[in-house]
Amino acid sequence: MGLFRSSEILGIAEGALEFALSASAEAHPNEYMGLLRGEDARKLDLEADGTVLTDVLVIPGTESNPVSATVKTSMVPNDLRAAGSIHSHPNGVLQPSDADLGAFGRNEVHVIVGAPYGRDDWQAFDRDGEPIDLPVLDVEPPEEDFFDFTQADIDAELREEADEIGREER
Repeated sequence: MGLFRSSEILGIAEGALEFALSASAEAHPNEYMGLLRGEDARKLDLEADGTVLTDVLVIPGTESNPVSATVKTSMVPNDLRAAGSIHSHPNGVLQPSDADLGAFGRNEVHVIVGAPYGRDDWQAFDRDGEPIDLPVLDVEPPEEDFFDFTQADIDAELREEADEIGREER
């Protein structure tokens, strides 16, 4: 995960975990699948060097049934904050299957949530499928602007254009 300043995953945001548990319960009896994104801990006002899993990305076109979920790789965004995966096991088994292990190699952390999708019905794993401790952190992801410009930027550009037109008319 060399795209982060530190490869250490410090934990998962409570909101991200709650979202995944709720989405898994809604998908039941089918599996749920999402991708995890991380944020630099310093952007979350944590005095630690590392990454916090803050977002669960729902990938369009994901197909699922009671025993598997498949993400269309062509729909996965090229996201520098990609950190892992999260999916459910409707049977409640919190162990990676052979198929899970085959998919775990890409990122540092993978989370499996199981029925009945309560607060303790999940386990994190490393890329080798070994269980790891992943603390749940009470943090809020930073607000992101949907657009990379503001109304003030638009107003300034309109004034600039009006000034230019005025100069041309003189």
